[in-house]
Amino acid sequence: MRIIADFHIHSPYARAVSKEMTLENLDYWARLKGITVMGTGDFTHPAWIKEIKSKLEPAEPGLYRIKKQEARSKDSGTRFMLTVEISSIYSKGGKGRRVHNLIFFPSIESAEKFNAALGWQGNLKSDGRPIVGVGSKELLKIALDIDPRCFFVPAHVWTPWFSLFGSMSGFDTVEECFDEYAKYIYALETGLSSDPAMNWRLSALDKYALISNSDSHSLRRIGREANIFDAELSYDGLVSAIKSKDPQKFLSTIEFFPEEGIYHYDGHRNCKTRLTPKETREQKKLCPVCGKPVTVGVMYRVEELADRPEGFRPPDAIPYKNMVPLDEIIAEAFGVASATTKRVQGEYKKLVQEFGGELPILFDVTAGELARHARPEVAEGIMRVREGRLHIEPGYDGLYGKVKIFEDGEREDISKQKSLF
Repeated sequence: MRIIADFHIHSPYARAVSKEMTLENLDYWARLKGITVMGTGDFTHPAWIKEIKSKLEPAEPGLYRIKKQEARSKDSGTRFMLTVEISSIYSKGGKGRRVHNLIFFPSIESAEKFNAALGWQGNLKSDGRPIVGVGSKELLKIALDIDPRCFFVPAHVWTPWFSLFGSMSGFDTVEECFDEYAKYIYALETGLSSDPAMNWRLSALDKYALISNSDSHSLRRIGREANIFDAELSYDGLVSAIKSKDPQKFLSTIEFFPEEGIYHYDGHRNCKTRLTPKETREQKKLCPVCGKPVTVGVMYRVEELADRPEGFRPPDAIPYKNMVPLDEIIAEAFGVASATTKRVQGEYKKLVQEFGGELPILFDVTAGELARHARPEVAEGIMRVREGRLHIEPGYDGLYGKVKIFEDGEREDISKQKSLF
């Protein structure tokens, strides 16, 4: 069965997350996007696990669905998997560490046992993504002791501030972080600011599956990164597909263009200074404006640890596809600054209803079908993104990169040319 899965999101109980990220809304938006399996996110928060228990019911083994009385209709097809991101802040090797890890559990019962064990280590009520003073290895040991079927994935592994390889507080290898428990790590999450090709430059990562998830804080952004499988629809079926690294089961990942990510390049947002890795080395990691250390981003850190040239591809690598969200493509095609305008959202919903989901539109619908049902500049924008014909000003120090698909005046020319035919 072909499955698109986004395992890493956040709930209304996490900081800086939309209050609209309810289970009912996630169920609806997953259908709009074309996503089959959503992570619940944040199951350690007492209020969120209470909602999970009251609003979800068992579906396929290890997966859950909205109760019919909640959805007020037949089975929507959306499935939920128990997932949570934990922030570990601790000291190891004489250095302060701040690492985020993503944990999957196969049942509500196991998740509640994990919550009980972790409740002694931090205040689970304070945030949907709790902060604990437990090291990554110790956290993994707790999870495995609760349920050996749990799945533990270091999250957005290159992010500067909170990740396994982060420039500010990370490690140089998986083994340095997890010691003898490194053998239980089967996958790494690439994060928005890196893509698989960047990770392929490290031969030490060849043994790990590379997964991608949205880490979304709002409904519109679920699925901006995701995973595509041909696997059994169950917890074990999906986890097994990831672990196997079998391209017949784990088909591909969906990726942001990494330049769009908020930590792709180095710099200081307050000084409006963006630096390439080469420029950062020349500046000795100091901001040329204020003289203080810059936030060293993902590209620099990859180059620092890489033992392969840019463009290297392992023979058994899982492929990937880059994307720009459909509403952002429509907004630029219409020449408007915001993707939330009524006109943009109207075109978005029209296309989604026509083709059955945002992700199929971005990757699967033929150029001919797009030409018949979408405005000409929108169809052209989708094809340009598929082909990588766009310009991006890379993100840095917490600022998203800026995508430009059309040059000035092009939209009007495309519309006029198409209307002639």
